[in-house]
Amino acid sequence: MKTHLTGRALKSFQNRMLAWFRAHQRDLPWRRSRDPYRIWVAEVMLQQTRIAAVMPYYHRFLARFPTVQSLASARESEVLKLWSGLGYYSRARNLHSAAKIIVTQHHGQFPRTLDAALELPGIGAYTAAAVLSISYDVPLAVLDGNVARVLARIKAIRGDLRASKNWRALTTSAKNFLATQAPGDWNQSLMELGEVICTPQSPRCSECPVARHCRAYAQGLTDEIPAPRRKRVAVHMKIAAAILRDPRGRTLLIQDPGAHDTVLFSRMWQFPAVEIRRHAKIELEAHLRATLSITEISLDELPAARHGVTFRNITLLPFLANVSELPKLPRTKVLPLKNLAKLPISSATRKIAAAVPPITR
Repeated sequence: MKTHLTGRALKSFQNRMLAWFRAHQRDLPWRRSRDPYRIWVAEVMLQQTRIAAVMPYYHRFLARFPTVQSLASARESEVLKLWSGLGYYSRARNLHSAAKIIVTQHHGQFPRTLDAALELPGIGAYTAAAVLSISYDVPLAVLDGNVARVLARIKAIRGDLRASKNWRALTTSAKNFLATQAPGDWNQSLMELGEVICTPQSPRCSECPVARHCRAYAQGLTDEIPAPRRKRVAVHMKIAAAILRDPRGRTLLIQDPGAHDTVLFSRMWQFPAVEIRRHAKIELEAHLRATLSITEISLDELPAARHGVTFRNITLLPFLANVSELPKLPRTKVLPLKNLAKLPISSATRKIAAAVPPITR
């Protein structure tokens, strides 16, 4: 499909978008600076995560790691602890690894070229384009879910936007529409429009600065574009976890290489846990015998909790075991239950710990 925005029409489209963004953009902390480090951290945190959820993490993270040098010199455990609860922990690990490369190979500055940026761990085409355009005015167009939805409605592109043919068309449109004189503001204007006006459901077309250029609006198709994506079939899992507690109120955490670990506990500190099939207590007891050599233990069932990770619906089944002594093994850590927050742990581990009743005297 040929673009309907060329020449004067394209210029009008760009001018309206830029004027709207400069007048109505939200006051977000990463927009108060063109520092590539701060913009990069924000873009990584915002991947698959809502702005409201990111905000407190962003402030705490930059308070502790105000520069790429301070991040590069930190221990991974400290980085993960500040990320704890935000999810998708590979983002934090990649951010930390990339910071080290930036310090050692790029003199502490986020690289200015697309090829160099794409070589960094965790940096894809979208993140590279966002950081380079906003920080350095490199004329690169971004394309994420929000931007794709805006462009699909502008051009009335039907069907699954992630289908290869449609995504190629949207990539071409993003490049053709780019306001090269202000690429950072332009990319942010499209992101902003998709966030607050051109929303997935019930878009506020009467408030859109470029409704006159929108084919979907003209054809009454805004509720049909984009087409709903097929949802992946949900996978239901049950995870039983053992909270061992000694007379001093201490517990045992492990770093378990089990299959469920990368999904649920993200290779961070966790309670001994196992995915169960039928009999939670029996299967957890067997797991404790095999992994911690615990042969006699009394497990008390605690309230279950629900947890979701992408398409996985997980039931967490915590069990409490009061023991006279905690095992002493490699790759384990003993600490008071009340001090769990001092370690990098996942949201699932927090939910399991929350099921433990307080000790009564």
